[in-house]
Amino acid sequence: MTDLRKRHSACDGPMLTKTLNKTLLLPWLAIAVFLGIWQGAASFYTPEQLPTPQKVLAGLSELAAVGLLWEHIEVSLIRFAISYSLALVTAVPLGLFLGWHTYSRQALGPIVQILRPISPIAWFPLAVLWFGVGNAPAIFIIFLSAFFPILLSTISAVRKIDPVYLKVAKNFGVGRGMLFTKIVIPAAFPYIMIGLNIAIGVAWIHLVAGEMLGAQSGLGYLIVDSRNFLRTDWIIGGMLVVGLLGLAINTIIGWAEKAINRKWGIG
Repeated sequence: MTDLRKRHSACDGPMLTKTLNKTLLLPWLAIAVFLGIWQGAASFYTPEQLPTPQKVLAGLSELAAVGLLWEHIEVSLIRFAISYSLALVTAVPLGLFLGWHTYSRQALGPIVQILRPISPIAWFPLAVLWFGVGNAPAIFIIFLSAFFPILLSTISAVRKIDPVYLKVAKNFGVGRGMLFTKIVIPAAFPYIMIGLNIAIGVAWIHLVAGEMLGAQSGLGYLIVDSRNFLRTDWIIGGMLVVGLLGLAINTIIGWAEKAINRKWGIG
């Protein structure tokens, strides 16, 4: 038996190393292919139309050297954090309430379904009229883009809870408050996280659009302002930074989700 275990361990080691190497190698290989295609495509255009990866990197370095890149990143992250947090603290409680109370859901459901399909971009004129220009309209647009995915996923999460859990809890005399905190929220959490992840992507996309709405700072403003100077290297650089930050935020949320799942013994 001991010899058999040693053989399995000896086999598992190389297989694990091979899997890890593939996992790490494949993304870098894909990035290299992407950069190669980009480099080849740039040869058919002028640098003003499509700069090479080297020129974009040089442009980002230029912005970073004078501090503009970090300033725009900081402003965008602050705006996103405020908007997403507001959507989170309003949509999740409202979703839990509507998911739990059937009559309230039936009453407010039509209003939610009317407002949900309206693109946040359609709110631009009203956002300017209501809030002027600057931070407020951008925060409002980002808030709207995150609010409805979180709200609808939370409502759906509560409705999908297995009724057996609720019946068992009631049979044991679990109070309403404990039922909600110990049964409903943990059981609904995986589905709520789906909405939170979707909302991050949608909100981050509309961050750029919101910052094009009269803001004087942020990555969206950087992209628009760079167009005025015909600096396509800054435009593409700003787009890449938006994508990389979105990936980083999504990764952090994934880590937080796993930590909460471990705490509640889910998955």
